Amino acid sequence: MSRYKDALKGISARTGAPVSSLVVSFGVLHELTAIVPLVGVLYGARTLGLGERAVAAIRDTNPDATAEHSPALAYTQRTFRDWVEQGDAWAERVGRRYGVFGFDKRVSGAPPLVDDGPRPRITGDVANAVLAYGVTKAVAPLRVAASLYLSPAFARGVIIPITRAFVNIFRRQR
Repeated sequence: MSRYKDALKGISARTGAPVSSLVVSFGVLHELTAIVPLVGVLYGARTLGLGERAVAAIRDTNPDATAEHSPALAYTQRTFRDWVEQGDAWAERVGRRYGVFGFDKRVSGAPPLVDDGPRPRITGDVANAVLAYGVTKAVAPLRVAASLYLSPAFARGVIIPITRAFVNIFRRQR
């Protein structure tokens, strides 16, 4: 654990940003790099009508038939199918909570829905949301790398000035 602390202190000294600001900066950037592609792909898929076709193409694959010839391709197909199922569950959860993707808004205090397995066909905005979810998951390594790279500059340009402004507000009140 001390190796990590030493590495973070070294990065902090090199970049001129405190470790706490670097951590907060990474967190904010990581979330922003998730929201931007999610919303962008959702609306792009809706505009171009890609959601249903992409989900159908992924669901129609048979990883077991591919496994003998190309284990890597079979693994990729299984991963994409898992993301479709996870994305479907996510879209339904978000859709029912906020009344989006064609779902009715769930009344607070209502009993939870019974999960009766995956729907036979994912269509419309749900398919677009599933595609956006999958693309966001697929670019996760790029999101982490970008967040790490941009954290020092974001900390110096945004997080530290905001922190100073709040500290100054509370110092003046004394």
